[in-house]
Amino acid sequence: MSCQRCEKYICVDCASPGAIGFLCPEDGKDRVKIHRPSFAKSPLQAAPVTIVLIVINVLVYIAEQLMPDLIDQLLYAKYLQDSEYGSILRVLTSSFAHSTDQITHILFNMYSLYVLGTIIEPMVGKLRFIALYLLSAFGGGVGVLLLADFGISVVGASGAVFGLMGAYLVLLRALKLDASQMYVLIGINLFLGFLPGIAWQSHVGGLAVGAAVAFVLSRTRRREQQSIQIGLLVGIVVILVGAWVYGNSILPIG
Repeated sequence: MSCQRCEKYICVDCASPGAIGFLCPEDGKDRVKIHRPSFAKSPLQAAPVTIVLIVINVLVYIAEQLMPDLIDQLLYAKYLQDSEYGSILRVLTSSFAHSTDQITHILFNMYSLYVLGTIIEPMVGKLRFIALYLLSAFGGGVGVLLLADFGISVVGASGAVFGLMGAYLVLLRALKLDASQMYVLIGINLFLGFLPGIAWQSHVGGLAVGAAVAFVLSRTRRREQQSIQIGLLVGIVVILVGAWVYGNSILPIG
């Protein structure tokens, strides 16, 4: 393997874990302190945020089964008649709700969240993972707002999950690892997203935002770059909010 800062070849015994990837002994002296991933840890220990997100999604799904009208209070819709349906809050609530007609909807999303989350969260840390997940979900909502037909309604964690896919692809490339399988996986899932009844716009929006967030994280992993990292992440939020405002301003009246 090679050092992610100076690109010098290092052996496994000499490598020190960095915020993303591994560092040589020289560059590892001032690394940001992180915990080395351990296969001996349980998923809850290694990726607690991921497990909590899965639990929240499952609990919401159970509540939907018990209260059929609940989904109408959580979904996001590209409506103009009722602005509550199209609020930013609805984008977040809809990302934790799933179709009650097809259990495969939540099963696929939660499986993908588990697989990707337990890999990415130990790499970037809990707070960065939360930012990645929520911004990807928001990006999915912006994608629907800008690309979908007027009147569409959506639920599901797909936007956030596609954000994790995009993020993992960027992280693999930053680590100079083989990313060919992720290209294929993303391509297949994007293609399937164009099937009837699936909001591909959310997938595209989440994928783009997740990749952008991971790019920022991979390029600003040194301790002295933390303020730059925060500034760039805030910049992504500003861009998303700006896109949201623009998208709502061009909705047809009536």
